[in-house]
Amino acid sequence: MELTEILISYKNKNQDAVKVSSSVDVYNFILNHWDDDTLDIQENVKMLLLNSSNTILGVYDVSRGGINSTVIDLRLVLSVALKCLASSIILVHNHPSGNINPSEQDREFTKKIKSACKFLEIQLFDHIIITRYDYFSFADNGYI
Repeated sequence: MELTEILISYKNKNQDAVKVSSSVDVYNFILNHWDDDTLDIQENVKMLLLNSSNTILGVYDVSRGGINSTVIDLRLVLSVALKCLASSIILVHNHPSGNINPSEQDREFTKKIKSACKFLEIQLFDHIIITRYDYFSFADNGYI
């Protein structure tokens, strides 16, 4: 019996390094990496992967959903973070409705991923909900 060999690789192209130190930094950065045409009509989730000095290693498109929801596969999120050797992650998703307040599902998922990250020794730096003109930070509001 022959088993499939698994190879893990990651190439850091080390483009202009961007360091984040606040939710404002994240909001300003992520708006430049969001499809402006879908911000108000389709819920999407992205993940920023950070090294130990809070420099962004990359941005990963986690999921694209519908008008008011999307599905996030926790295993996929964490496998990407592990593959990139990220020290911490920041989840960002939009609310096409324009309402920045987190839903109960947003709060529950944040608790779930925070617990999983802790087990894997990856810090959940923040979870941010964005709209075109404003944002909500779970960290700034004491949820993380």
